[in-house]
Amino acid sequence: MTGTTAPPIHMQRDEFDPVPEVAALRETEGVRRVDTTFGPAWMVTRFADIREVLGDAARFSTARRLVFRPAGAPELSAEEIAELRAGNLLAFDPPEHTRLRKMLTPEFTLRRMRRLEPRIREIVDEHLDAMERTGPPADLVADFALPVPSLVICELLGVPYSDREGFQARTGRLLDLSLPMDERMEVQRESRDYMAELVARTQADPGEELLGMLVRKHGDQVSTDELIGIAGLLLIAGHETTSNMLGLGTLALLRHPDQLALVRDDAAAVGPAVEELLRWLSIVHSGTTKTTTTEVEIAGQVIPEGETILCALPAGNRDPGLVEDPDRLDVRRGAIGHVAFGHGVHHCLGAPLARMEMQIAFPALLRRFPDLAPASDEARFRSFHVVYGMETLPVTW
Repeated sequence: MTGTTAPPIHMQRDEFDPVPEVAALRETEGVRRVDTTFGPAWMVTRFADIREVLGDAARFSTARRLVFRPAGAPELSAEEIAELRAGNLLAFDPPEHTRLRKMLTPEFTLRRMRRLEPRIREIVDEHLDAMERTGPPADLVADFALPVPSLVICELLGVPYSDREGFQARTGRLLDLSLPMDERMEVQRESRDYMAELVARTQADPGEELLGMLVRKHGDQVSTDELIGIAGLLLIAGHETTSNMLGLGTLALLRHPDQLALVRDDAAAVGPAVEELLRWLSIVHSGTTKTTTTEVEIAGQVIPEGETILCALPAGNRDPGLVEDPDRLDVRRGAIGHVAFGHGVHHCLGAPLARMEMQIAFPALLRRFPDLAPASDEARFRSFHVVYGMETLPVTW
């Protein structure tokens, strides 16, 4: 894909907004066959249809999509495919998905997350202190939005924070669809090798972190390959998504000063504001890609068995059927019911943690630096990444 000028249509944005072509599709056909980096797929754009697809694991399978081989991908043996899939919750349907998720769910309950709250506040304050000491200008992405969730997920999983630069660089390359497939496959192998070493150390001496808990409580139910896959997925998801929400969300608030003031000054407004930012930004372009297990009908379009279905989450979250005036950012409304975290069995496991981090980080940042402003008129957005966000965000105060 090196040299292409535009990402696939479901990944295209006009800064914060889905491109007009996607919005127009939602208001007309609702679903259309499009080209993607993994071959042709039916792109679903309406909120109700997206919920139907993501909520029906029987007719829309996650596991079956891995049968095909994307263009440029090396041919893998059945054993290699099984090894790469092991432990990745996004690669399975029930009941296998249910078995894996059941082990992890107790660690991500709201009650359990609240035990992390004091440490998250410390991490946020430490990074704000460092920004204040250094003084403006600062890169909000490098100095705050990326390191805060990275440190949180490192401590939760038991990953040495000293390794963060390595795994952040690997994750960035792995999720950059502009890179050649063979390069991303090599990064995937490097990432897996790193997680294999971490799992081996944990198995030898399990601590109180999440991986240690899995070894102690479920060591006879989960294989080493599954532990490696679980750790890799949680590490990527745990820092990549929240960090991009913090960066992109801050820019959105800076461009809407009245909304920013509410988040900064009214503690009761913070929770609803996070939900609205999740809906309005929808940084994950698509939910788990599905394959039809039977002939289905979506938005009046008959789709045969064996077809790939892609849900355009930003379009669904901007559907007038979900909220009134959906293209307007309004942190007062809360927008409960959005699909920014997905829907159905693959609804984001770490949603309670992500919400807590944002509910702490946004007001803390805005209160510490009440005169926060962009240091440049140029905003650099990540166009080809699986998770949308900012490359950098220079700020001053």
